[in-house]
Amino acid sequence: MTNVKIDGGDLHPFFHPAARYISPAEVLNDIELSTPEKRIILSSWASDMYAVESCPGMREVPGMGHAVKLADILAALRQLDRDDDDDPPSGGGVPMRLRRPWAAAQRRAL
Repeated sequence: MTNVKIDGGDLHPFFHPAARYISPAEVLNDIELSTPEKRIILSSWASDMYAVESCPGMREVPGMGHAVKLADILAALRQLDRDDDDDPPSGGGVPMRLRRPWAAAQRRAL
């Protein structure tokens, strides 16, 4: 059997982000974190694992000391999506028609 430390004292802050952050806005405003790191923290907070049983729209993250609104977490994740420069451009423009050799041959035959 493996001995596993469950106190989390030596774990990376991503596993216990509440030790450093008290709101989704603080995560977004931390210039030391990359966008993927922010996404990891916020996504972990949004997990149903932290849902408040009597209020599913709230999350109780261990060590935070207060509940956080799921709507605030999701809004922060959407903000990351808007700010992410690596995303492909949104759809639009002229649709492209694929060439069909058999259709061209039929037009020539007419």
